[in-house]
Amino acid sequence: MNAGLTRQALRKQPWAFAGPFVTQCLAAALASGALGASSSMSGARLDPAARQALTESSLPEMAALFVVMSVYLTALIVGLTMTSSIARQGRDIALVRAVGATPGRVRRAVAAQAAVVAVPAALLGVPLGALLARAWLAGLTGHGVIPPGVTFHPSAAALPAALGITVGASLVGALVAAMRPARVRPAAALTETAVPRRQLSFVRTVIGVVLVTGGVLLSIRIANGDPAKADGSSFFTMLAMCVGAGFLGPVLLRLVAPLARLFGGTGALAADNLAVRSKALSGALVPLVLAIAFAMVKVVTHTTSVHVHGAPESPAEVWTEYSGTAVYVTFAAVAAVNTLVTVLLARRRELAVTRLVGASRVRALAVVVCEALMVTVTALAVGTVVAMVTVVPMLHGMLGTWKPYLPTGQLTVGLATVIGLVLLGTVVPALVAMRRPAVESLAVDP
Repeated sequence: MNAGLTRQALRKQPWAFAGPFVTQCLAAALASGALGASSSMSGARLDPAARQALTESSLPEMAALFVVMSVYLTALIVGLTMTSSIARQGRDIALVRAVGATPGRVRRAVAAQAAVVAVPAALLGVPLGALLARAWLAGLTGHGVIPPGVTFHPSAAALPAALGITVGASLVGALVAAMRPARVRPAAALTETAVPRRQLSFVRTVIGVVLVTGGVLLSIRIANGDPAKADGSSFFTMLAMCVGAGFLGPVLLRLVAPLARLFGGTGALAADNLAVRSKALSGALVPLVLAIAFAMVKVVTHTTSVHVHGAPESPAEVWTEYSGTAVYVTFAAVAAVNTLVTVLLARRRELAVTRLVGASRVRALAVVVCEALMVTVTALAVGTVVAMVTVVPMLHGMLGTWKPYLPTGQLTVGLATVIGLVLLGTVVPALVAMRRPAVESLAVDP
């Protein structure tokens, strides 16, 4: 029965696993590339002075941090993307439960889906990681951060480590995502596939409030603590609040949804859609908020430091910091786009019905754009709050100022990037979903 449910899911809706696949591929690339970079630095033939400089640069520790990061980001983001994939299997899961499948069987079937997708993702991610690590080391060498004698050499442990990390972390994320679908009663699950739940989960809301509160309290502690430890502790502050915002996502989206009514009839329809699909869309908030907050914290830290000291930082230091930031942001941004794509493509029947009752493609697309703008507003607002709560105490401890500084040009680029990501994850798949006549769409998507 486990194998049957797994095969059915992979054959019926392979596109629904694009999110987990890309996330796992990035995790494998990050882990294998970091291992290759670490072994290349440790195995390079350097004179004592160059070896000492490399050791003091903390780059070997950064490479190890990338490996650790690939583990928890994979578990977190695969869990989010698998939630959207499992939602598309609601009816199938309810049917196998109705004929006697236990919750444990359902969880094992979902875990098997994540594992099956993880293997080819890891095989693709390892060579990609080698290319990225080679480019990273070349950039470090070019900027004078590491000695020229350090060249990239693949690590023998790259493939087994990538497989172990992607499969293991994906299993954890998938099992967490399968907890509720596995234990819900078959009759209730069948009802939810026809009419999505609209009530908010009390437990989910409480967890979100606890995480956000914990992040704020940790931020206050950072403001009154050792400035040397502020940078390291700030990441956990930000992560706690980002995950908490994800738990509170349905509440936040429902609070923002009425703003869509300012756009008239199209906005009213978008507001109703957001209220109904707030839980599904909230899965994109965690990676979106994480990408916004992390990028803003790093950029504001550098720009404020330059603004306060009146002297630019060295290009090597900026390049090193921003290259690491790019890894986090890319990971989160890809996961956000994949989640939005999965949610949108799951609405093909809804878009087809909308067109059958008289709406043109342009009108249906306008509703999607309006929804995307509301998701963007929510992500930007929450991401900015998380970033400011994180970075302001850190700036006070490191620079003695409570005023963050962000140039208008960089702010504009950031806003355009976020809007572009959300539109990429919603408008593009909507155009793909509406390329057929509405009647044909209903026929091919039972």
